[in-house]
Amino acid sequence: MTRLARLLLVWMAMLAAFAPAALAHEIRPAFLQIREVEPQVYDFLWKTPARGEMRLALNVIQPADCTNTGEPRSSMVNGAVIARWRAACKGGIIGKPIQIENLSHTLTDAILRFEPLEGAPKTLRIKADDPVAVIPDKQPWTDVASTYFVLGAEHILLGFDHLMFVLALLLLVRDVKRLAGAITAFTVAHSITLAATTFGWVKLASSPVEAVIALSIMFIAVEIMRVRAGHASLTANLPWLASFAFGLLHGFGFAGALREIGMPEDSAPLALLFFNLGVEGGQLIFIAAVLLVMFLWRRFAPATINTPRVGDMAWRVPVYVIGVTSAYWLVERTMGALGL
Repeated sequence: MTRLARLLLVWMAMLAAFAPAALAHEIRPAFLQIREVEPQVYDFLWKTPARGEMRLALNVIQPADCTNTGEPRSSMVNGAVIARWRAACKGGIIGKPIQIENLSHTLTDAILRFEPLEGAPKTLRIKADDPVAVIPDKQPWTDVASTYFVLGAEHILLGFDHLMFVLALLLLVRDVKRLAGAITAFTVAHSITLAATTFGWVKLASSPVEAVIALSIMFIAVEIMRVRAGHASLTANLPWLASFAFGLLHGFGFAGALREIGMPEDSAPLALLFFNLGVEGGQLIFIAAVLLVMFLWRRFAPATINTPRVGDMAWRVPVYVIGVTSAYWLVERTMGALGL
């Protein structure tokens, strides 16, 4: 084994070991629902992401005129801590600042959902760089659209398993027309299951779905190696078929993320549409970035570097990384699904 090969194996092992730790930095948004139950009296529901017994140290700081009428009640539900309480706010809560304490120290945002006794509900996004929100008296539909578009784009760009699948497709399918067909099939498929799950037409447990998503990534990595070795492959010949099948699975994963974020009931179709558009926007940004890097390499790399051996390593390294990482995820998620 050459020194370069040994270094490659060590690097892949380190990546597989540290990938879960890197992904452990929480990126799911917190969710705050404020529902007016009688004039100037509100029920609060505060949902913060958690890993095991650990939750993000995020706290809601109410307006100064708000006073709790009872002790908050907390429970753990599906990887999140949910706290509920009721507060009376003199003069109402509209137009007054609501702060999320410690949000600026995290990688996540918070979604605020306000449901008044009269009038349309309002949905706001509270960002880490500006952790204070003010509920407006009126809100245009574009606020909901922009909020869920950004959330969709962030989810795909920070969803390393989904990006690995797309990257594997790029490495497997080198014909532009077939690649376009495969990406389109993936888009159509995950849009179907995202909508079906969001509206409650189909339900699947998230743990097995996440394990099969990892399996889909590992499968494509194996197919790349087979094709590069000169073997026939139905996946390479009909990439849209595999993309559509696995896209259905990835749609369940997107739906799980959207379910954790929370949906405005009166604007669910609008939020779903723009979340999906955000996912597609993020996916296209990633594909464009990869294709740009490939073009720049072929166009401007010096001949002393752009050799057949370097070119061979250029595709082998990402395929090995994809295979090793997805295999680790498969084992980890399968054990989690089995409760081991």
